[in-house]
Amino acid sequence: MSEPATERESMPYDVVIVGAGPSGLAAAIQLKQRAAAADAEIGVCVLEKGSEVGAHILSGAVLETRALDELIPDWRDRGAPINTPVSDEKFLFLRETGATSIPTGLLPPPLKNHGNHIISLGNLCRWLGEQAEALGVEIYPGFAATEILFDDDGAVKGVATGDMGIGADGTPTANYAQGIELHARYTFFAEGCRGHLGRQLMDQFDLRAQAEAQTYGIGIKELWEIDPEKHQPGLVMHTAGWPLDGSTYGGSFLYHLEDNQVAVGFVIGLDYKNPYLSPFDEFQRFKTHPAVRPVFEGGKRLSYGARALNEGGVQSLPEMVFPGGALIGCEAGTLNVPKIKGTHTAMKSGMLAADAAFEALTAGDAPGPKIDRFTAAFRQSWAYTELTRARNFRPAFRFGLFMGTLLAGLDQVVLRGRAPWTLKHGHADHEALESKRKHAPIDYPKPDGEVSFDKLSSVFISNTNHEENQPVHLTLKDPAVPITVNLEHYDAPEQRFCPASVYEILRDDDGSNPRLQINAQNCVHCKTCDIKDPTQNIVWVAPEGGGGPNYPNM
Repeated sequence: MSEPATERESMPYDVVIVGAGPSGLAAAIQLKQRAAAADAEIGVCVLEKGSEVGAHILSGAVLETRALDELIPDWRDRGAPINTPVSDEKFLFLRETGATSIPTGLLPPPLKNHGNHIISLGNLCRWLGEQAEALGVEIYPGFAATEILFDDDGAVKGVATGDMGIGADGTPTANYAQGIELHARYTFFAEGCRGHLGRQLMDQFDLRAQAEAQTYGIGIKELWEIDPEKHQPGLVMHTAGWPLDGSTYGGSFLYHLEDNQVAVGFVIGLDYKNPYLSPFDEFQRFKTHPAVRPVFEGGKRLSYGARALNEGGVQSLPEMVFPGGALIGCEAGTLNVPKIKGTHTAMKSGMLAADAAFEALTAGDAPGPKIDRFTAAFRQSWAYTELTRARNFRPAFRFGLFMGTLLAGLDQVVLRGRAPWTLKHGHADHEALESKRKHAPIDYPKPDGEVSFDKLSSVFISNTNHEENQPVHLTLKDPAVPITVNLEHYDAPEQRFCPASVYEILRDDDGSNPRLQINAQNCVHCKTCDIKDPTQNIVWVAPEGGGGPNYPNM
């Protein structure tokens, strides 16, 4: 058996980027483009915990190409996988057995998609990765950054990858390989929503001191191949209303891509109150609606996945720079909620961070200080303007669906996002969950196996895989809390808010001795448990590199 080395190997770079999503890859490309234009050498490395670039990427997705147009103006000639322009739009308010269509002319401007494209964001990231590597960026998929490195002055000096081949008992196995350190003058954290290293940085440097609590949604998505006669390439459809009640924020999307494929998904705000609510089962129930079910009858479900998304907007943005690096994209929370889009704003934040780091590197700035150029540039950008104008949309729905729709319409249609006030979110999502004594269990229908399905068969088609002999990456601060608090007061809501059957309450045959079982091998890395756990007792950390879902075309 191999023994751990006493000192890890290290590799030096100018910039290390954690995460090969849209913001991280845009930053890497921008850095190399700036370096080439200035005939300078800039060493750039991207770490990606997924088995390949795009493996962990999940989004709707309708793309606004504004940032991509700036980054790679000739993306069409280079064969970017952007093939389906939006051709038609629909918005429905659903009732249990009926639907009301809202004329697109009455929708807020951000909800209109003329000029946008329906894409697979995973495939776009794969293509962006190819563009980055062609410029000399080093990309290492299958390596999870698990530790932040600091210099003697407390500034970030890079990250370390996790050790491979650690057994479930915490000791090295015969397959042990020690992680390596990647040192950088600047480190960008682009892990996506609720990144576990980003969360540590926010605490370490108190980056949320001037920000409201972030609020989140869980997005659950399936990719289908449907009957060609039902396929409408370029159709974008959104819904609100049923099956959710009037106090729960959420809605759906159906996007018709090329090749008879439809992406369907459901997003539920994680500030919901009812501990018996199951986002997964709400999504499955939604597909049975008479206005939705016919699309999928006779079709084939190809893939499944889930991911948390930031919904807090500009008032929930943390300070994005700290000594030695920056938070970019969804790591910080740059999603535009009324647009239901975050790719373009995430890419723009990465590009601006790249500009700031390049200028600092070529100006000979000493490593360690904050790159305040980034903060100033971001606040002057169109991305920040967008987020500022969108800021009141999500908190309007604290007052329920009806009043929220009126307030959001006033803010976005009448005032065009220029209201002289800023609404507040009021609390963190985990604080919103109420006692089980205030709510009745929800009787969800059994899946029919035609348009609705169970969790385990869904996880199977997400291609999720983890090395089973490794430490559980869903950690508990206090192992007693799941029973003494979660089960006692909330009827163990982790069994329901997890969309992958990771959490189970087991009992003896006589119903006694309740205990929590964590099926970590099922985890699709959505981060919902880390967000919604009522006492914040569950902490998600990165598993061994390469583990997790392997999403095709998501």
